[in-house]
Amino acid sequence: MLANRCSLKSRYIAFCLGCIVVIGILQTLYLKVVEWVPSFSPLLFPTLTIFLLVFHLFIACFMAMKYWCDRKRLYLVAFAFAFAGSALLMVGTLSSFPAWLDLYQFNVVNYNDAMIYYMFRHLLMAVLIIVAAILYTTRNYPLSRLAHIAIVSGEFLFTACAVGLAWIYSSHSPLLSIDLVDNETRQFMVLWSHFINIALIALWVVTLAALMFITRVRNLFWVGGNFLCVCYIVTLSMLLVGGHAEGISWYRARLFETVATLLIIFVLLYDVFRLYRDSHVKYQQSYQNSIRDPLTRLYNRSYFYESLKQALDIAKPSRPVSVIVSDLDRFKRINDTYGHLQGDKVLQFVANLLMDSVRPQDIAARIGGEEFVLMLANTPSDAAYQVAERIRLKLSSFDHTSSGGQLPEPITISMGVFTATSSSVSAEECVESADKAMYEAKETGRNRVVVFK
Repeated sequence: MLANRCSLKSRYIAFCLGCIVVIGILQTLYLKVVEWVPSFSPLLFPTLTIFLLVFHLFIACFMAMKYWCDRKRLYLVAFAFAFAGSALLMVGTLSSFPAWLDLYQFNVVNYNDAMIYYMFRHLLMAVLIIVAAILYTTRNYPLSRLAHIAIVSGEFLFTACAVGLAWIYSSHSPLLSIDLVDNETRQFMVLWSHFINIALIALWVVTLAALMFITRVRNLFWVGGNFLCVCYIVTLSMLLVGGHAEGISWYRARLFETVATLLIIFVLLYDVFRLYRDSHVKYQQSYQNSIRDPLTRLYNRSYFYESLKQALDIAKPSRPVSVIVSDLDRFKRINDTYGHLQGDKVLQFVANLLMDSVRPQDIAARIGGEEFVLMLANTPSDAAYQVAERIRLKLSSFDHTSSGGQLPEPITISMGVFTATSSSVSAEECVESADKAMYEAKETGRNRVVVFK
């Protein structure tokens, strides 16, 4: 318990320090930009808004695809609706700049409407992220299909209502209106400066606290989610100290939000690559388990025959393929005398000896209880005989007292060699011929190598 608390505390400290460093870097970059560009073009705000809209659509699609891959992660739907709704509201923001492509028509910009869309966007995202945090607690408890549909429908309706209300309040209804910015002077109204802005900051603080408490910043995905909350707290604080639209704080807030969102996208992409890497490692492990013998870790029968067939397809006199079938002598007596556990140790010892005696491009496999087989590519008959003889001598002369208990007594092996020099020979015929040579070695005294004639 104490170790878990220390780990949680260290994660919180690391997250806070990381946020401070990133925000400091972004602030420094912004100050450099201000030095290089003494005055901002009116095109900058709608341009940054377009970039931000694309980023949010990307994140929404990313969340939807992750949910589609794992339906238990219902909290991802809340994130998807949050960013999709945010993108729609930014379309409304762009509609407040009806002639944004024309540099000389910015006198028709409706800054009040832009701020209304901005307000509803923060409200929508904060609420849905809190919902996502709550749904995260249910990830290990399967929900019924009805509950699933009800939650998704509720999130959709909330998103639709937020977008619809923003559209209605933004100069589209004479009965409903909110004054946040004076379009003549571009000054922030008291309602925004003294109430709504502070309320939104408080809402994001609550969202950040809920995320940190529930998710405990346990992985990179939630690091990005918590960092998003910090970014919005910072951007709203920038607007709080600013007095009017089109001021330094106006551009700095949007520039900071755009760059921070881009960083979050990089975090999400890294999370995807990490998941891909982990899944690739698991696939490789699963694949290796499917082609290897579980006891000796040599290749299994099916993989050996598949590899042998591929090698035989290109076999010719200048590219011979040799097969060595081997069988431990009197192995049944080892099992009967010392037990099957000791017999397994003997098999593992011999398997390691075989793997160490062949090249990386060769195949060492276990095809029976105590029966092993080697496939030597580009190896003529005399060279294959030398390999087999070297293995036989090394095993028969091995001091069993220095094997760490793996060999209870001296062990010998009988081996048969067959070499194919034509693609007309089948894999089964190769193994059968080498097997006949091995049985000849058994019948003529064991502990020897016989080449098939």
